[in-house]
Amino acid sequence: MAKRNANSDSPKPDAAKKPLDAGHRIILLCGPELFLAGEFTAHIREMLTAAHGEFDTFQFDGATAIAADILDECRSYGLMQQHKLIVVDNADQLLKSSKDEEEAGAAGEEDDRNRGGIPARALFERYAQSPSDTATLVLRAAKWNKGKLDAMIEKVGAIKPCEEPSPAVAMKWAMGRSAKRHGKTIREEVAAELVDRTGCSLGRIDGELAKLAAAAGESSGITIELVDELVGRRREEEVWGIQHMLLSGDAAASLAHLREILDVSRQPVQLVGWAYSDLCRKLHGAAQGHALKMNPFAVTKAMKLWGSSKDAILGAGARISPDAARRLYSAAIEADARGKSGLGDPERQVERLTVQIAGALARRR
Repeated sequence: MAKRNANSDSPKPDAAKKPLDAGHRIILLCGPELFLAGEFTAHIREMLTAAHGEFDTFQFDGATAIAADILDECRSYGLMQQHKLIVVDNADQLLKSSKDEEEAGAAGEEDDRNRGGIPARALFERYAQSPSDTATLVLRAAKWNKGKLDAMIEKVGAIKPCEEPSPAVAMKWAMGRSAKRHGKTIREEVAAELVDRTGCSLGRIDGELAKLAAAAGESSGITIELVDELVGRRREEEVWGIQHMLLSGDAAASLAHLREILDVSRQPVQLVGWAYSDLCRKLHGAAQGHALKMNPFAVTKAMKLWGSSKDAILGAGARISPDAARRLYSAAIEADARGKSGLGDPERQVERLTVQIAGALARRR
């Protein structure tokens, strides 16, 4: 199997500057983006195949595995192959921080998986000082407790953060992934709408791209119509969707939408409050940008406006003065603070805020 070239469509996080190498003895993949961890693991397999041909693979679950068993496997020689790939999932549950281990010990909760009473992290620190040349140890952890083990890993291997990218990076990745992996082009504005609907989870984006590419049939590209038809919005979008209603300036329709969210969908009023505050913040920035005659692209970038809401917010910013937008933003912040402090009925407060925002946007300057 050939190595991936420099033009691979695998995402490359900014923090992961050190390239992976077949000579790395320990590799830490840490972060909640499981799809990215899977991509890095696949890349590691390809490098080891190119370097060693066939190799043995062993999988451990850090939630139940014994540290000594994992390290014994790393040190032992294979009967059939000359190299091993040893993958430990949930490594954070095995390699607790020193503070966590001390607190567990004080509470009488010693981990009986630590043979000889030596904490698992200490055993891995010893191993990292002289790792086996015939094994590649891959630690995968959704969360990670930093410590001196990190520096030891970097001396003999690499640490790759696996975090969700920003919307801008996710959008560019979707465009490259669609063309290279699914054989379909996707324009920037369509990719922006896709990310707006899915969020920045690379796994979900890739799954939606596969579905959209299949639906596109003989067409060479994925269209905005396909995204509208086939990509459902996240659960939170039921709440954030009220922003679009508010931007229309229709107070009655906005109040009806609000009651549906609170009474039918049973969404928390706090989430609605965050949506209102977010909209007012963006409106304030858009209104200021319009008053200063800034380039719309610069406003879009500064306010992080993406997808179908971008034009609507820019248009609303042109209809409202910066002072009026500032007053709305202050009202949203005050309503949020009062709700958190238990002052007044939170639902009544968002109802009043709904009328204020829609009313301000219904009037032209």
